[in-house]
Amino acid sequence: MIARYTRPEMGRIWSEENKFRQWLAVEVAATETLAKAGLVPEQAAKTIRQKADFDLGRIQQIEAEVKHDVIAFTTAVAEKIGPESRWLHFGLTSNDVVDTAQALQVRAASEIIREDLQRLRDVLRRRAFEFQHTPMVGRTHGMHAEPITFGLKLANWYAEIVRGLARFERAAEEMRVGKFSGAVGTFAHLDPELEEKICARLGLEAAPISSQVIQRDRHANYLATLAVIASSLEKIAVEIRHLQRTEVREAEEYFSAKQKGSSAMPHKRNPVTCEQIGGLARVVRSNAQAALENVALWHERDISHSSVERIILPDSTILADYLLAKTANLIDTLVVYPERMKRNLESTGGLVFSGQLLLDLVESGTLSREDAYRIVQRNAMQAWQNGGNFRELVQADPEIASRVSRQQMERAFDLRRQLRNVDKIFARVFGEEVRSEK
Repeated sequence: MIARYTRPEMGRIWSEENKFRQWLAVEVAATETLAKAGLVPEQAAKTIRQKADFDLGRIQQIEAEVKHDVIAFTTAVAEKIGPESRWLHFGLTSNDVVDTAQALQVRAASEIIREDLQRLRDVLRRRAFEFQHTPMVGRTHGMHAEPITFGLKLANWYAEIVRGLARFERAAEEMRVGKFSGAVGTFAHLDPELEEKICARLGLEAAPISSQVIQRDRHANYLATLAVIASSLEKIAVEIRHLQRTEVREAEEYFSAKQKGSSAMPHKRNPVTCEQIGGLARVVRSNAQAALENVALWHERDISHSSVERIILPDSTILADYLLAKTANLIDTLVVYPERMKRNLESTGGLVFSGQLLLDLVESGTLSREDAYRIVQRNAMQAWQNGGNFRELVQADPEIASRVSRQQMERAFDLRRQLRNVDKIFARVFGEEVRSEK
């Protein structure tokens, strides 16, 4: 299921083969930088560049014996290089390679997620303008409140994804760091200037300070940001599920001609995509909790974080890619029913305008707010309990008719008055782009 919506390159980023390829890239960059500084023979660096390679099966075979993945890796690579391999991994500790290479993997995964966020943002923008002036009832506590437009709902989602994209870019940038500070972070074997040069060669920044590892608050923030994004996607999915309910039916997931919703009930059109998004968002959030637990390590480093990250980093980035693609497709193909929205909006006979009528009564200057509220609520409850038309009831109420003219009454129930600021809201959300849509 996930493979259909996740780009193949995301899976390749976290493959065992690519992990070791990134380790190799770090080793070669370090060797070449040290050679330029005169710490490693130039010929050795050249040989390592030309011959450095590995066989995944051989690494796994060695690791089964030595129980150490980096040693298994360097041993397998050394077998390919020959005598000059003594300069491989010179002055480094395991996590100089592992953490720096992981930063390369996260950077590659982040590029995909950034593109996913941008696509979802663009789809939401397009559909927001499509339904900018499509009226519907706004709901609070699941109950009819006051009129909105479906475009406003989409614009609200758009703005949230824009914030999510900005947060994600900051979090991804914080992860774009490497380290070559040695076993306890003191640069006992290489100078900080060399660390900066190796990192620059790899397109990374040097962590200003580290222990044996890059500090895991960065990783926790990155995964927490993915969790917030997943929660935003679930928010969208939950709302669409509500809109798709039989009693509401204002919008629904696209349902293909040959699709089936239930093995027992041929009429069913279930919001399966929305439910998948909601369910998998929980996994991303739970991974963020595991990342928070990784922040506290013993002294300068233990490996309690290592096994966890082998799961949560691939898991969360792959899921984020999948969920963003699913949500973009959901919005892109969403079936919207403006006429149903209009019927639902009008179904209570104007109850959604009670707030405006209250203000108009207060503005008349002959009633306190409390008395005005009592009069309007009395009619509203009668309409609610007896199924009457609220607009007709208030027009027939002498306490209201004596204070609000027929023209004022018409204006109190004017949908355009309620939605007169939609364009201004769009201008605040989309800026100058609004002008080009008119």
